[in-house]
Amino acid sequence: MLTRLDRKIIRVISQELPLEERPFKLLAAKIGIGEKMLLERVRFYKKNDILRKYAVALNHLKVGFRYNAMAAWNMPAKYVQEAGAIMASFPQVSHCYERKRGKDWNYNLYAMIHTRSKRGCLEAARAIAKKTDCKDYQLLFSTYEYKKSAAQL
Repeated sequence: MLTRLDRKIIRVISQELPLEERPFKLLAAKIGIGEKMLLERVRFYKKNDILRKYAVALNHLKVGFRYNAMAAWNMPAKYVQEAGAIMASFPQVSHCYERKRGKDWNYNLYAMIHTRSKRGCLEAARAIAKKTDCKDYQLLFSTYEYKKSAAQL
């Protein structure tokens, strides 16, 4: 059960990290606690699987990755775990996940591919298809980004 303080901490660490020498000290001050307490709570969340990871969210457009495509794969259920791990290992893939198949949509494994060119996305998808031995996939290219932010509590 999360306390009110836990919720404050999670909200503050979900925001953009300030470009400061001691960013966690500044974040802790925002919610009225010390840096040491903030870091102890974050370590507790990690140790107890409340927090899976704390990572940088790269703005792919600002660093030159102009093309991205959601690759949807029709993967036999018994190979999903193995194939997902293979897809996630590709440097062009930012995230990879499984979903239930839809009534008229027979794809169950997804990988978001980011590259500098459309050809790069196509080549990455072909390499993934070869390594996972899955030829049944669709690439859904993004045309416009409406929102990109961390989820809020």
